[in-house]
Amino acid sequence: MVKKGLRIVAIVLVLLWTCFPIYWMVLMSFKTPTDVTHYPPKFIFKPTLANWENVLLGRKWTGTHYETVQMEVLRYFKNSLIIATGATALALALGMPAAYSLARYKFFRKEDFAFTLLSFKFAPALLVVFGLYSIYQTLKLYDTYIGLILIHQLILLPFVVWMMRSYFAAIPVEVEQAARVDGFSWWGVFTRVTLPLVKPAIAATSVVAFIYSWNEFLYGYVLAGEVSRPVTPSLLGFISYERVLWGQMAAAATLAMVPSVLLSLFIQRYVVAGLSFGAVRG
Repeated sequence: MVKKGLRIVAIVLVLLWTCFPIYWMVLMSFKTPTDVTHYPPKFIFKPTLANWENVLLGRKWTGTHYETVQMEVLRYFKNSLIIATGATALALALGMPAAYSLARYKFFRKEDFAFTLLSFKFAPALLVVFGLYSIYQTLKLYDTYIGLILIHQLILLPFVVWMMRSYFAAIPVEVEQAARVDGFSWWGVFTRVTLPLVKPAIAATSVVAFIYSWNEFLYGYVLAGEVSRPVTPSLLGFISYERVLWGQMAAAATLAMVPSVLLSLFIQRYVVAGLSFGAVRG
């Protein structure tokens, strides 16, 4: 009984720790600038939709009234959608064959290759981003969708390869050998036998990769300009030398969080199945 009570307390504390910042951000999006900066913080206040109206209509608070500026949050939102979708699709297209090869075949220095790929995931982005800025300027990739989709592979490709490798390895090789005996080619086995078996894993990997790409900040801040800037670094547009528009920033951040939440909820069943896929065999 005591153990169960401690577990419930621990779960409640973890939920409070993780959910309170989100709750506070959403709460701020319905406050006036005066209520946002009020001390002590207000939990009970008269809610307003002004922050949302000004974010969606492209206006900002000047201190005495709202005036129109071209924040274009919805355009940045569209940029993030294009970049995250493209980066996830490319990472899956490149990562799944690599993951399948690592799971099924033996070749020279296979593990070294796998760990080298993984090291890209943990390398600090600041080490490479400023060098990449010069390269992108030279190659005309600066402030382009394709440039950001390519650079996001540094984050997504190692993740996709290592995630999908474990899923492919969890499929008994005898299943594929039986399909080859039935007359399937290698490509037929891969597309008609193996891929359908790992559909939940592909869904889980896609969702997590999409969220990684959607939330990425540094590359979008340094390597993107007005044309392709994603929504995450665009939130800095609510900060000026005069003031910080906390309420509007909270509204824009809440809006930016919506796709990840909806996508996770929509395919939650596949995500749970995919994350537990590798544990079935073991």
